[in-house]
Amino acid sequence: MKPAQVRELFERLQTLNPAPVTELEHANPFELLIAVILSAQATDRSVNIATRRLFPVASTPEQILALGADGLTAYVKSIGLYPGKVKNILATCRLLIERHGGGVPADREALEELPGVGRKTANVVLNSAFRLPTMPVDTHIFRVANRLGLAHGDTPRAIEDGLLEVIPAEYLLNAHHWLLLHGRYVCKARRPECQRCPLVDLCAFKDKTLPLAATLPLARPRKPSPAARGRA
Repeated sequence: MKPAQVRELFERLQTLNPAPVTELEHANPFELLIAVILSAQATDRSVNIATRRLFPVASTPEQILALGADGLTAYVKSIGLYPGKVKNILATCRLLIERHGGGVPADREALEELPGVGRKTANVVLNSAFRLPTMPVDTHIFRVANRLGLAHGDTPRAIEDGLLEVIPAEYLLNAHHWLLLHGRYVCKARRPECQRCPLVDLCAFKDKTLPLAATLPLARPRKPSPAARGRA
C-alpha cells in the first residue's frame, strides 16, 4: 500500500472512531495487566464477565495473593486455560511486590519478565495503560494487516515491525485499537463484511465478499430485434 493510501486509511478510521479504547474493562494498569493475561485465547467478553466480580474484591497484587489459588480460581474458572493463568497471575503479583513495589512497570523488558506476559501483552499494557505508541499484534491485527496490504509477514513480530514502519507517527498511538476493532467487527476471519467496509477501495484482499452486482462485469445492452423496433 502506498504512503498516501496508508494515510487515507487511518484518516478514515480516526474519523469513524476518534478516541478508541480497549474493550477490556479496567480502572488502573494492574487491572489491565491481569485482564490481558486472562484474555489469552479467550474473548474480551468472557474476561470482563469474570473481572466484574473479581476486581471489586481484589484489585492490587496484595489482594490477589490473599485470595490464593483456590480463591482466584473461583472468579476466573469460566475462562479458558484458567489453571495456568491462575498460576501465572499469582507469580506475577509476587514479582510486582518484590521488584516494583506493587506497581506495574512502564518498561517492556520488566513486563516481559513477569509470568504470563509476552511481547503482545507488554505492548497492550504499554499502549493502553501508559499511552506509548506500541503495536500489539493479535490474530485480528495479523489478519487485517495482511489482507489490507499494510504489512505482510508470517509472524506477529514481522507484522509488528512492518506496521511500525509504515503507519504515520500521528496515528500510531491509536492504530492498534483501530485495526483490532476493524478485524473484530468488520474484517472477520471467516466472513469479512466487505460490503460495509469503509476501507474496501483501499484493500488488497483478493477474496472480498461484495454484493453479486459488484462482482460481475457490467452486461452489455442487447440490440433490440427488428420486430421490437417495429413495435416501438
